[in-house]
Amino acid sequence: MNKFFVYVLKSEKDGRLYKGFTNNLDRRLLEHNKGQNRSTKGYLPWKLVHKEEFATLAEARNREKFLKTGQGRDYLRKILVP
Repeated sequence: MNKFFVYVLKSEKDGRLYKGFTNNLDRRLLEHNKGQNRSTKGYLPWKLVHKEEFATLAEARNREKFLKTGQGRDYLRKILVP
């Protein structure tokens, strides 16, 4: 059975957050830190600061969409206290 992850990365360069989803978290983090993602390569290195596991792709995609909304950003601000 496949697992899907929603993850939040924090740039160690300027502190910005990146939200995404994947079925292979280790590989995806490595891709981000190798500069293989256009939207994250200018802000290397990245650190994993939050992850959630889901049974289906649809659940993971919906959660990622939520985290990109204003409510989702507020939620992340509350749980990712510096």
